[in-house]
Amino acid sequence: MADMGAFRDAVTRWAAGGPGEPARELAALLPVRTAVLLEGPSDVAAVDALAERCGRNLTAEGVCVLPMGGAMSVGRFARLLGPSGLGLRLTGLCDEREQRYYARALEPAGAEPEFFVCVADLEDELIRALGVARVEELIRAEGDVRALQTFLRQPAQQGRPSPQQLRRFLGTKKGRKIQYGRVLVEALEPDRVPAPLDNLLAVL
Repeated sequence: MADMGAFRDAVTRWAAGGPGEPARELAALLPVRTAVLLEGPSDVAAVDALAERCGRNLTAEGVCVLPMGGAMSVGRFARLLGPSGLGLRLTGLCDEREQRYYARALEPAGAEPEFFVCVADLEDELIRALGVARVEELIRAEGDVRALQTFLRQPAQQGRPSPQQLRRFLGTKKGRKIQYGRVLVEALEPDRVPAPLDNLLAVL
């Protein structure tokens, strides 16, 4: 039986230079109406966690949340999935420093930009929404407090603002950003969801 995970994998292989027919067939079977383009799996974890909190089943709604493996891949994914490809509606998140690049990359694919902008990245938005003290509590609850203390003693971290230190810490171990993408979202108060993430879910 076709599922959204199989479609996601087929699109990823297609974007890497593989055949497009499997993705086309799965898109018709599911069916898929919207592709949410995100830089990486930690962003996917955050979006999925917020959708679950809101009682949304994105798969059942025909929404595929896709990690692109980096912002520079947005043009390729847009060509395959947007108006010039599978004809899906495209949306997602981008970082402020890459906003112009996204607009230029989406234009050749005939896609109207509907991307919501994070100031630095999604982790930065979540840390600011929760506050440093709350994020540190969550790190302690996840059993990572000793790793954080070791990280903060590094010379490179001295003098950095605490939000920047925490953001950097989340990226120091494989899988940690994915883990905390979900943890941080699940800890948010309903009225403290960062605007880019809140607005993205609202348009799906």
